[in-house]
Amino acid sequence: MSERGRALAVELGVRRREVDVVYASDLRRAVQTAEIAFAGSGKEVRLDRRLRECGYGIYNGGPVSEVAALRSRHIDTPWPGGQSYRQVVAEMAGFLRDVMEQWQGCVVLLVSHSANRWALQNLLDETSLEELVDAPFEWRPGWEYGLA
Repeated sequence: MSERGRALAVELGVRRREVDVVYASDLRRAVQTAEIAFAGSGKEVRLDRRLRECGYGIYNGGPVSEVAALRSRHIDTPWPGGQSYRQVVAEMAGFLRDVMEQWQGCVVLLVSHSANRWALQNLLDETSLEELVDAPFEWRPGWEYGLA
């Protein structure tokens, strides 16, 4: 993780200190972000594999420009050796059901990846995956969603 990434993780912990629980993908960068953000806060960081980035199969670790050019082909069709975005949505739906059972009325923070954010927008805002995977990415310090 870069110095800038570490600084942003510290800012996250300050900005979101009111959360009741933190869930993170079990992939390295997400774990590091959550650990840095909430170090010494007493907040439990729970790792959940359902918050992993989409499995890009043979494209894992490939150039972002190459992967981005192929995204719309893999909404329903899995990436070779990987998964589809629709499968990421299904995993997120299961995760949300479990979180709602345990943390209803609480503030839950997720540290995950782009495909997981698209899954949330698809499930909660009903934005189509076709629109989401091809939209330009604009970084911001977080997204907020409400669960009914």
